[in-house]
Formats: sequence, C-alpha cells, structure tokens
Amino acid sequence: KISVLEGDSVTLNSDLTEMKDDDEIQWRFGNTLIAEINKRYKIFTVRDDVLDGRFRDRLKLDNQTGSLTITNFTTEHAGDYVMMINGAKPSLKAFRVSVY
Repeated sequence: KISVLEGDSVTLNSDLTEMKDDDEIQWRFGNTLIAEINKRYKIFTVRDDVLDGRFRDRLKLDNQTGSLTITNFTTEHAGDYVMMINGAKPSLKAFRVSVY
C-alpha cells in the first residue's frame, strides 16, 4: 500500500535491477493494460490513451528495471496496480495506491 500527495509522482518499483532478454512486463490499472515491455522485441509501450485518457503524458517506464512512474498523481489515478512479469522467473506484484 502506497500513499501519494496529490500532484506528486509515484514510482511503482519492479524490484528488478535489470530486465533479462526474455522478460515481458505488463502493468495494469484494475483490469486495464496501461504499459508493457517486451525486452526481446524491444517494445516499450505506454497506453496513456486508455480510460478516457486519464494517464495521458503521466506514465514513464524505466527501460532497464521495468518500474513505472506516474506523474502529477490525482484521485482518478488512485486504485490497484498490478505488475506481471513473464520470463525465466514469472512473478506478480500488486500495489494499492491512494491519495492524501
């Protein structure tokens, strides 16, 4: 669980120091895919136009670690985020982010 001051940025850490060549990471807000990395095919995509554009120009992906930063956080960004890693060591990590 993470609390963020409205207007601040928050980084959701993957806990990876470096992605492996066969890693794929998907970031979801609720059930909606908002960002993904496919290291093998060099695909680094943020889907900031989903959910009526609420994430427009706010998502930053770290191409080395796969961590996701959300800038200028507001109440409409509060909720559950999930990071799924597919690769040599598949894993799932969940975050509940709230605004204070």
